Amino acid sequence: MQKDKIIGKVIATESKPTTIDNFYFWTKQDLILNPFDVVKIEHINNSVSYGVIEEISHITDSVSFLSNFISSDFGDINCSCNTYRVGMNYVYGKVIYNTENIYLPLQNDAKVSLANKEEIIRALGLLKEDSEYGLVCGYLNMYQGMNDCAPVRIPVPMDTRFLIGPEGAHLNISGISGLASKTSYAMFLLKALQDKMMAAKDDNKDDVAYILFNVKGTDLLSIDKEPDKISKGVGSYSDIVDEYKKLGLSPTPFKQVQYFYPYSDKNQNNTYANKNNILQEQMDEKKAFYYKFPCNQDNKENLDLMFSNIDDSNQTMDAILNFIATDHSFQHENSWEEFIKKIDNKQQAGSADSKKEITVQSWRKFARIIKSNINGKKIFDDVKMNSNEIELLDKINEIKPNDVYVIDIARLDENMQNFVFGNVIRYIYNLKLGGDEGCNPPSKIIIFMDELNKYASSDIPKNSPILRQILDIAERGRSLGIILFAAEQFRSAIHDRVTGNSSASAYGRTNAIEIEKKDYRYIPQVYKNIMTRLEQGEYIIHNPAFRTMLKIKFPKPIYKESK
Repeated sequence: MQKDKIIGKVIATESKPTTIDNFYFWTKQDLILNPFDVVKIEHINNSVSYGVIEEISHITDSVSFLSNFISSDFGDINCSCNTYRVGMNYVYGKVIYNTENIYLPLQNDAKVSLANKEEIIRALGLLKEDSEYGLVCGYLNMYQGMNDCAPVRIPVPMDTRFLIGPEGAHLNISGISGLASKTSYAMFLLKALQDKMMAAKDDNKDDVAYILFNVKGTDLLSIDKEPDKISKGVGSYSDIVDEYKKLGLSPTPFKQVQYFYPYSDKNQNNTYANKNNILQEQMDEKKAFYYKFPCNQDNKENLDLMFSNIDDSNQTMDAILNFIATDHSFQHENSWEEFIKKIDNKQQAGSADSKKEITVQSWRKFARIIKSNINGKKIFDDVKMNSNEIELLDKINEIKPNDVYVIDIARLDENMQNFVFGNVIRYIYNLKLGGDEGCNPPSKIIIFMDELNKYASSDIPKNSPILRQILDIAERGRSLGIILFAAEQFRSAIHDRVTGNSSASAYGRTNAIEIEKKDYRYIPQVYKNIMTRLEQGEYIIHNPAFRTMLKIKFPKPIYKESK
């Protein structure tokens, strides 16, 4: 690309002046520019300002639409206009950086030119590719479609200090189902992070482990396998490998992966992994386990998670759960059957507790919910020794740096998904607060959950134990080393305290109704419009380390996507 290719000059009028934040410039009508492109502008004291394009407009000297109509012989589309119209393109941009920190308004007639690769990196505040904190989060394509200028491709390193701490934490990914590729983008970032952490030579650097919840089909159940090696066409295996190499990433799937499936028997199939023989292969490789929830004090104390979507405004269910946790009569059950029998005794009219704070009606409501979730489900049973069965929380206690745990909950009903998800995040939270003596978890644990709207939407009852746990992680997780990567279709449906505490946001393709919600009010209108037509593999990302929002692309997953 030619250095300092002049493309126009700044314009300032009485009605549209330049400001310390915004400016306008005219340019040729046939010059192809795009929103998010970066330009450089001469400024005072030999400084240079950089701006990002937000809007491109075309005007003529016609005072009205009617004038144009009349000049075409009153609407004859085949005639040559009797009046020549003077026209021009003008561009609206936002100032993002000045080399001398001079933020006076840009002056009229200041020359505007295209920025080269190094200047774009400097203007956007991107880290150097070899920075110890840089995590590639995609790449930029700028100056696309120009006849006399080569396009610019730039890998985008995101500052990990603003993603997994200590400066900021949490990632929120939004976009409509299918077209937005939310899971693919989350997994791309996690793969880049695992590469970075495994290559780190500094013993003092943070160590990271990953816990991923598989919530849809077999989406995440083959992330340690290479993708199908299609040899030809767009998106072939060789193309994917080349893309990863260009971004400085290893062209290999995830490493140190273990899979955890809800226990199944002949009468109950609790996973989709059986369809493609995924499960048996992983069992043979000693990478997969069945998880169960035996009747112990920890699991009984977590029964409140089954009530996450039930409005308990009078806190009667809480009272029962507190009673179970503290009363000696509920401390010695050897099985869930014995536990349910004791609950049944509390439902009898004239029982001892019917005259106290907890009524028989409350016990009966509690019993209905507990029985519907536990009775007949083999996942609630003791773990057999010397088998591939485990208690999930025991395994989490053993997690090591760079381990990837995939917990499958896709085929469980909603209440059971709540129970498993809530159980895990509650245990991790307690583990990082102090946990069991002698336990030494990684300094950071990243939790990835798709369909966050099930657990942290604005419609969830305020007393939901899972919502309370997620809010705690959003607000205190950074200091504890618990990082939430979450995805949902509609960002506006998620609790404000979750999105508000996410330092990084990624916006995939969404619809016109969504972009008019209050969550998008700070985003320029043209960027919002672009969100409605983003393609797969494209995201608009925001992070405090960047000086503006960026439109990035990312390659397809480097692991096998099971369908």
